[in-house]
Amino acid sequence: MTNSTLLLPQYHKYLNGAPVPFSRRTRRNSEFCLVVLVFISLTIICFGAVFYLPEFKATYGGTINNVYKHIQNAGPELLLPAHGNSRHDGVLEDPHAAWDKQALEAKIDEDYSDKRKVLERPDTGNTMKRHISSNSSFIHVAESIVEHVETSKTYENSELRQRRNKVKEMMKHGWDNYVKYAWGKNELKPVSKRDHSGSVFGSASMGATIVDSLDTLLIMGLHDEYKLGRDWVANNFTLENVKIDISVFETNIRFIGGFLTCYAMTGDTIFRDKAEYIAKKLLPAFQTPTGIPYSLVNLKTGNSKNYLWASGGSSILSEFGTLHLEFVYLSDITGNDIYKQKVDHIRQFVRSLDRPNGLYPNFLNPITGKWGQRHVSLGGLGDSFYEYLLKAYIQSNGKDLIARDMFDDAMASVMDNLVQTSSSGLTYLADMRFDRLEHKMDHLSCFAGGMFALAGETLGSDASKHYTDLGASLTETCHVSYDKTATKLGPEAFRFTDNYEAVAVRGTEKYNILRPETVESYFVLWRLTHDNKYREWGWEAVQAFEKHCRVSGGYSGIKDVYQIDSSKDDVQQSYFFAETLKYLYLLFSDDNVIPLDKWVFNSEAHPLPVIERNSQYRMHQ
Repeated sequence: MTNSTLLLPQYHKYLNGAPVPFSRRTRRNSEFCLVVLVFISLTIICFGAVFYLPEFKATYGGTINNVYKHIQNAGPELLLPAHGNSRHDGVLEDPHAAWDKQALEAKIDEDYSDKRKVLERPDTGNTMKRHISSNSSFIHVAESIVEHVETSKTYENSELRQRRNKVKEMMKHGWDNYVKYAWGKNELKPVSKRDHSGSVFGSASMGATIVDSLDTLLIMGLHDEYKLGRDWVANNFTLENVKIDISVFETNIRFIGGFLTCYAMTGDTIFRDKAEYIAKKLLPAFQTPTGIPYSLVNLKTGNSKNYLWASGGSSILSEFGTLHLEFVYLSDITGNDIYKQKVDHIRQFVRSLDRPNGLYPNFLNPITGKWGQRHVSLGGLGDSFYEYLLKAYIQSNGKDLIARDMFDDAMASVMDNLVQTSSSGLTYLADMRFDRLEHKMDHLSCFAGGMFALAGETLGSDASKHYTDLGASLTETCHVSYDKTATKLGPEAFRFTDNYEAVAVRGTEKYNILRPETVESYFVLWRLTHDNKYREWGWEAVQAFEKHCRVSGGYSGIKDVYQIDSSKDDVQQSYFFAETLKYLYLLFSDDNVIPLDKWVFNSEAHPLPVIERNSQYRMHQ
């Protein structure tokens, strides 16, 4: 992100020709008259122009009497800033932080009986009074999404606004190129400038980037772009023509999660209905002897299966354990309890199993109910299972005590077995294979810094202080893995040996594919500690993405973070919009923009409302 520079005009006076002696005695009468005439002419022009201003001419008829009455009645507003530029204690208020109170009265379509007010979009001063389709209601964003908090320093406001707006510009650059070169497809190849058919959803035109981006566009105030995406969802999104096997996990966190967030934020029922439409398509995957769903389902036939490489066809812990937030919320807003029943059964079944060393292996056979290969990790294959235990407790407003107990028990075993300290004092999370530690930490594991810090803030248990400290230490280690590279972007995995610490050793671990986990922890740690280093680390990441990943067609991953001129992988991941840029934008926003006590982020960074704390929960009546 580059700081904007305000160039102030410099005025200089020059005297052409030779200098001429000057005194009052030598001034001629004609020169004096000329000066007076010029002054009178300028006065007449300036005051006369007032009557031709559109506001006066159209509204007040342009007459002297009417204009005089308008000025007389204007009061202090004639000279003082308008509401959007108000000051508190002499400090200019950030219009982004004041989004929620800049409400304008607007007529709401008859579909909405509550007559909610239309709020002003952040940073721009334009209202959110836009039709999202020709026959639908205005966009409604509740006051609870963004709450006004005064900032204390004009400098901080200006700097944060510049950084936030830079992230917003990055979002628009990537989105505009997706619209131009891959509209309706899942992802964009930003170097080749065509659609990416090798995404997790294949060549099916499911619009993954559109759905993943919608809530980020809303949060950033990019409402023209949001409207374009919303209209595509309304008119073009369907799964009827998708004949391939798709990931239950990826479809849930990206599509169902994305639609649920948009429903919570806007109240637009098309998003609720689309979310349930997709969930019904996934239900055949749950038809197993144990109720543990398969990883893949064919949307056309309903046939389901697991990956052949997954420990003899097992289901994956992070996949079947990352359904709870979305399915519980979907049941609550539709009144259809089937979705909640499915995920509650998964939890009860997993809870009943014996666990080696108190740990959850990454593989579970859905037919036999037996654990597969003894591989344990808070990185790939395991990560979000633990994340969702904590967040289910938060989402329930502290009432899901089973989730809390499972989380505390699991984390006690993790801290006993997987948390390690390097020779230089760096804390990291190792993997375990057949009771042997592998001193490698995935970039995916870097979410755990934020998870532990959030646990320390919300659980209020004896372990809270340790959770908080562990979260900060893990986040520090992930930052070190970034700082040790030439590009200042972190590798896919990094190792701890006698010769290396927080460095990728193998060539297959040196790439960066625009992942969000490290900046996610920066965001959470900033919100909980207000230690400015997290914002500075996030700004470093922004600059690195700009320098090494930005291309004319969007943003691409790179193949070697240790090389300044690394080649590009030519993929603009949809989660770059859903997660990476969203977390960076929120990192430079006020704490009450998506406050953590009212929203909980799913694994794709789609914020879902906390029941009883957030009026946007929209429980089914």
